[in-house]
Amino acid sequence: MTIKQKANFVIERLDALYPNPSIPLNHTSNFTFLVAVILSAQCTDKRVNEITPILFKKASTAKEMSKLSEQEIFDIIRPCGLAPSKSKNIKLMSQTLCKKYGGEVPNTFEELESLAGVGHKTASVLMSQAFGQPAFPVDTHIHRLATRWGFTSGKSVEQTEADLKKIFPKEKWHNLHLQLIYYGREHCSARSCKTPETYCQICQKLRKK
Repeated sequence: MTIKQKANFVIERLDALYPNPSIPLNHTSNFTFLVAVILSAQCTDKRVNEITPILFKKASTAKEMSKLSEQEIFDIIRPCGLAPSKSKNIKLMSQTLCKKYGGEVPNTFEELESLAGVGHKTASVLMSQAFGQPAFPVDTHIHRLATRWGFTSGKSVEQTEADLKKIFPKEKWHNLHLQLIYYGREHCSARSCKTPETYCQICQKLRKK
C-alpha cells in the first residue's frame, strides 16, 4: 500500500469507529479546558476528570485561580502527578491571563506558548479543540500509532507531527487527533499488537510484510 492508501484506510476505519469524537476532558470554558489539558500531562483523563470538579468549584476563572495559593492548588491536584510544577504553572498562567488578556485564553500559538506550563502540544490542543484552527497535537498514543503504521520514523514527537500533517488532509486533523487517541487506548495500546496474532484491525492491514 502507498502512504496515501494507508492514510485513506485509517481515515475510513476511524470515521466508522468514532464518527463524532468528543473531547475526553470535562470543561465548561476555554480556561477550564486549558487547566485540564495542563493537568493531563503524564496523567489519565479519568483522573483529571475526577479532580477538576473539586478545583473548579473553588476557582473556574483565571481571576479566581490567580487568587488561590500554590499550596491550595497543590492540595487539590496532588493525585494528578507532577503537582508541584503544575500548581505553580497554573497559578502563574492564571495571573498572566489576568494581567495581559483580561482573563481570557488567547488564540494564537505564540501567545499560548508564552504561558507558564503551556508547551506546543498543549497549545495545539487548544488551537484545534477550543478555537477550531488547523493543528495536529501529537501525544504518546498518536506517536506510537504513527510509528507502528509507518507514517513516521518515530524519532521525535515533533517529527511525527510534521509527517502526519503532510500525509493527512488539514480538514481531518481536528477529528484525527481525538480518533487516534481513542483508538490507541482501546485497540492498539503500547502492550498490544506485538505479533501478527495480536494485531488490531488497522495493524493487520498496515503492518503486513
